[in-house]
Amino acid sequence: MQLLNKTNYHLLLAPLRQVTINNLFARAVIEQKVNGQVFVDDCDEPTTFYVIHPYGMTLLFGNSNNQSFNNSFKVYALNQGGTRQKHEWMQAFPNNWDQVLQDLFGETLIPSAHNTSQQEKGIIELNTRVNFTFNKEKFLANRKTVTDPDIRIIPANGELFRGMKGSVIPANFWNNETDFLNNGLAYCLLYQDQLASMAFSSFWFDKQFELGIETIPNFRGKGYAELVCAALIDYCLANDYEPIWACRLENTGSYQLALKLGFEVYKTVPYYRLSS
Repeated sequence: MQLLNKTNYHLLLAPLRQVTINNLFARAVIEQKVNGQVFVDDCDEPTTFYVIHPYGMTLLFGNSNNQSFNNSFKVYALNQGGTRQKHEWMQAFPNNWDQVLQDLFGETLIPSAHNTSQQEKGIIELNTRVNFTFNKEKFLANRKTVTDPDIRIIPANGELFRGMKGSVIPANFWNNETDFLNNGLAYCLLYQDQLASMAFSSFWFDKQFELGIETIPNFRGKGYAELVCAALIDYCLANDYEPIWACRLENTGSYQLALKLGFEVYKTVPYYRLSS
């Protein structure tokens, strides 16, 4: 595995266009919308690619038969050198990678349902990633509206950007506040003027708009995520953007929220959690 210089990220543009699973996070790195990393088999004429988004989502794609790269990738994936401080969530394309990875990882590849001890180190945990497609008619037929006078939904500003804490927040998907305010978009749900939930553009390319959502723990379970996401989807529809949603199947909250918002499952793929 060789770390590719950013000046050569353009070498991935054509191969990435062949990837048919959700990959906007990888595109954000390759087009240098966000600061990530790219590893390849050969820096001059790469055929195998590993793209790392700073949030921890990764994409392995290209030639799956490069044994030298694969052996190096196994060391990296299992963090045998101890160079990585956190785990990564990986998709692989095309699907012939799945058999290659199964053979490569062997007994260290453990289905999430079998990882009852929640072991993280020294294994690759196999989960499922769900890609959704948006059904406008279903969304409009079931769209919830705000009826509580204590609730306001407003566009995000710098103060709200900084105030939103959690995992799935704009600060983890954009380089900085200025970059997000200039190039991204978010709606915030305020309850009695307290920030409760935020729906935002995690990735935004051409006419595709991928949603991210986070709710402050004290405000969860009240339907606020659905309301604020609906406001952002309204924006997408008014401006001819396609809402995009993807999540881990095991994340039942995100999965069920997607269904409530009119999204429908169209593809599931293996989703690998690489050791920390």
